[in-house]
Amino acid sequence: MKPVLIVRTGRAPDVISARHGDFPRWFKLGLRLREPLVRILDVENGDVLPAPSDCAGVILTGSASMVTERLPWSERTAGWIRDAMDIELPMLGVCYGHQLMSHALGGRVDYLPGGREMGTVSLTTDASAVDDLLATDLPTTFRAHATHEQSVLELPPGAVSLARSDRDPNHLVRYGKHAISTQFHPEFSAEVMRAYIRRKDDVLRKEGQDPDALLAAVAPTPKATRLLRGFVSRHLAMESELSPA
Repeated sequence: MKPVLIVRTGRAPDVISARHGDFPRWFKLGLRLREPLVRILDVENGDVLPAPSDCAGVILTGSASMVTERLPWSERTAGWIRDAMDIELPMLGVCYGHQLMSHALGGRVDYLPGGREMGTVSLTTDASAVDDLLATDLPTTFRAHATHEQSVLELPPGAVSLARSDRDPNHLVRYGKHAISTQFHPEFSAEVMRAYIRRKDDVLRKEGQDPDALLAAVAPTPKATRLLRGFVSRHLAMESELSPA
């Protein structure tokens, strides 16, 4: 069976990964795919992606890098995304992966007006979510964890926004039959979200935000997390390959 790629575009800060693990672990827990079906590639550190046709699907992770830096590894991955779209490979981009997919397909990524969005945020689904293969089960409002400075400011041609926050109108985006991305982090637990906020305490205060209030507002995000299993069952059609909960 072809593997599902977790394409690592960055890593969690050491102080967080030492206690909570890192992106690949969080995604594997959320996807619940059996271990032999998952292959992790670190494009930030030079791993070469296989041909899209040799993959069952791909998850593109978050990163501390910025899409607007146009780093060589990032631009190579953007080219691979375009090739993957040509064959309708199931793709899920998250945070940096979300922005990179939009950039690769003709959208515009830049700094979010008003500054950083961080913490457990309330998202509202758009009318287009009602008939969407993955978003159809989402309630009108749901919670999700977010931490980002840049965002998708203009969608690529043909892309559709499915959910928004008060700050960001493009938190959940559909690009094609099997390609979707989230600015929020469905793989984050509440503990991980709190760890990210604590790490940015001084920065948040300098930006005029209240990290204590953000910490107090952190809450479980089961609807957002469920999107990972939905991606497996509805886009990868691999529900039979889920490991026990």
